[in-house]
Amino acid sequence: MSHTLGIRQAQKQNTRQALLDAALGLLEEQSLSSLGLREVTRAVGVAPTAFYRHFRSTADLGVALVDEALGSLHPMVRTTVATPGAERIDRAVRLIADHVAAHPAHVRFIARERHGGVQPVRAAIRDQLARFAEEVKTELAKDPEAEGWHDDDLLMLAHLYVDQMLITASLFLETLESPEPSEAERQRVTRIATRQMRLISLGRQHWLD
Repeated sequence: MSHTLGIRQAQKQNTRQALLDAALGLLEEQSLSSLGLREVTRAVGVAPTAFYRHFRSTADLGVALVDEALGSLHPMVRTTVATPGAERIDRAVRLIADHVAAHPAHVRFIARERHGGVQPVRAAIRDQLARFAEEVKTELAKDPEAEGWHDDDLLMLAHLYVDQMLITASLFLETLESPEPSEAERQRVTRIATRQMRLISLGRQHWLD
């Protein structure tokens, strides 16, 4: 009996993942607000009623996509921010570049839906970014430069870094979508992104002056 239940659970998980993958593919060409569940189930080859065994609505599916796109990044971001000195920024830019190259559809989805028309998805993205900011703040507070900083100011700085990470991801995504993506273009974006983050760090050094 337990073996049968295990097989059924695996099949259910596989179907759920197939629905997520199909939706992500369809969202390459449209926003979530225009996506129909029948489109998704047709792409997977299941009946529309099967959709509701996994998600309450397309908005619920969108929230699951947000978790898939951003949820797994928290340990990597914490580790990266914990890197000491100037290497922190270089490592962060490399992490973003590699993530965009590996998961462009997820990055495109977040970029589009962050200000899209589906409120639960906007809220889910906002909550994930707030978690990133809190995690970045925790690591920044360990720096010697954080001495004397108010907690609110540290959180503001963390949000600046998180926002810049999103901008950097968008820049790398643009290089992938260009007619002739090249390593030279990737390196150009790397230099720009690194300089932009260093500018934030420079402002940090003089904040209490």
